[in-house]
Amino acid sequence: MGTNADELRMDIERTRSELGETLDAIGDRVSPGRMIERRKNRMSYGLQSLRERVMGTTYDARHAVEERVHAVGEAPDAVRRQTQGAPVMAGALAFGVGFLVAAAFPPSATERQAGATLLDKVEPLKDELTSTGKEMAEHLKEPAREAANEVKDAAKQSAQAVTDTAKSSAPETTGSAIRSENY
Repeated sequence: MGTNADELRMDIERTRSELGETLDAIGDRVSPGRMIERRKNRMSYGLQSLRERVMGTTYDARHAVEERVHAVGEAPDAVRRQTQGAPVMAGALAFGVGFLVAAAFPPSATERQAGATLLDKVEPLKDELTSTGKEMAEHLKEPAREAANEVKDAAKQSAQAVTDTAKSSAPETTGSAIRSENY
């Protein structure tokens, strides 16, 4: 019976300990201070998660800026290669470069300096694109005028053909109308 009593005491102590932990956990769970703390932590984590999903992490931002700065350094040559003979593409790329510049560089001292560097690199590209656009517009003016004149001439010819057809059909129509009245 001695060993059974010792076993029972140890079993009671273990149960008492587990019961104490359970009561502590229940007390922690229903404590207003702990409830507020848990909700605050959940909100904080949720907002941080949302912010990272929307804005990215600082690691992502740093690498994105580094990649954009590198891409901007190579941009003039790439734009020149891609836009030869494609003025719409040149305009779209110019818009894209402007958008990237606006989106990639929020105002901080380092970023303002990077923006100034970027503007120095983009300025020759802007001038080149402007002159290319003006040149393309000059080259397209005459073909556009010729095309407009051709359309106008074709419209006049079509109108004349319709008029001629109507005039040639008029006596036949008038005669058939008279004939049907006689019946």
